[in-house]
Amino acid sequence: MMRKPVDTGDPDRLYTVTAGRSRADDSFDLVTLIVSECRPTAGMQSEHARILELCEHPTAVVEIAAELKLPITVVRILLGDLLDTGRITARRPRAAQSVASLPDSALLKEVLHGLRNL
Repeated sequence: MMRKPVDTGDPDRLYTVTAGRSRADDSFDLVTLIVSECRPTAGMQSEHARILELCEHPTAVVEIAAELKLPITVVRILLGDLLDTGRITARRPRAAQSVASLPDSALLKEVLHGLRNL
C-alpha cells in the first residue's frame, strides 16, 4: 500500500506556490467566509482550483488552510489572487458589538429570575 506524501511546508514549495510573494492580504481574517464565483478552469494553478472547489459553499479562511495543509499566510496570498480576478467573494465578519448595544445586565437578571419562576 502506497502512502500519500505529506506536505511538510517545504519553503521551496511554498515559494513556488506564491510565486515568491511573502506579503499576505491582511483583509482576510481567519473567519472571513470565502465563496467561489466560478468553477476552476484548465491551466489554473492547482491550489487556486482547489480553493474554488472548496468554496462552492461559504468556507472560512482557516478551514481552507486546514484542507490545503498550507500556512495561513500562503492561503491569504492565494485568496488575494482569486479576489483580484473576481473568482471569489469574501464576507468579512461583522465588527464586534459595542458594549453600549448589549442588553443591560439588570434586565438579563430579571429575565433569568422570571425563567426560574416558571
